[in-house]
Order: sequence, then structure tokens, then C-alpha cells
Amino acid sequence: MNWTFSLNELDAVAKEFWQLQKDKKVFAFHGAMGAGKTTFIQALCNVIGVKETMSSPTFSIVNEYAYNCEGTSKPVFHIDLYRLKDAEEALRAGIEDVLYSGHLCFIEWPERAPGIFPEATIHLTLKDMGDNIRNLSIENQ
Repeated sequence: MNWTFSLNELDAVAKEFWQLQKDKKVFAFHGAMGAGKTTFIQALCNVIGVKETMSSPTFSIVNEYAYNCEGTSKPVFHIDLYRLKDAEEALRAGIEDVLYSGHLCFIEWPERAPGIFPEATIHLTLKDMGDNIRNLSIENQ
């Protein structure tokens, strides 16, 4: 699957994406710095009803939010592996426990810790096409 959209269309694309992927749990976002990974994850969290103020977890590595799923509050994890050197460092930080928790996980910079992701992880790439246009592609559908 592939979407090309303006930033004005971000919320609509996030909603459409979520309708197609809502049974999945782990999403790994690839893309250059400034491609819009955090922004797209924030839009997805808005779609599922996260109420907390969201921020990039670059320094905390993992931010946990809550969303309402069928009347029950569930955690959603926003993970940023940018500051990590490798998979071993991610394992020491407890990232694997979060990834295999069965809860919703959105990961930025997954290439920093290859090999630790569940088999069913959805890998996506975001590209900045210029003029506030982004391209989102799903690699393994």
C-alpha cells in the first residue's frame, strides 16, 4: 500500500491507514530525519483517541499513552530508538518486553535495533517529497 499526501490530508490518511491496519500491533516507521514519523504517529494516536499531550520520545526512548479500546483503557507505546547504538542496547533498555507485550507499539528508527521485532511487525517508510508532501508506503503487506 502506498499513500502520497499533503500535510493538510494527514488526518484523513491516518484514519484510512488505521481502518486497514487496526488489527495489527507493532508498527516500525523508517524514514530520514524530518520525514514526518513523529507527526504521523501523533495523527494515528489522535485517530484511536489518545487524550494525553504527545511528544517525541527521543530522550525518554519510550512514551506510554492510553487509548480507549472497546470501553477499556489500553496502553499504546511510542518508541524512539534514535539514541540507541544497536539491538543489544535496546534489549538492555527493555524494548523487547514492550514490543512483545501484545499492546500497540509505534517505533521510530527501527533500523537501530534490527532483529528484535515480532514477525508480524508492519514496516513503513515515510518520505518527504518536498512542498509539504509526504509518501507513506507499507513494506510487508
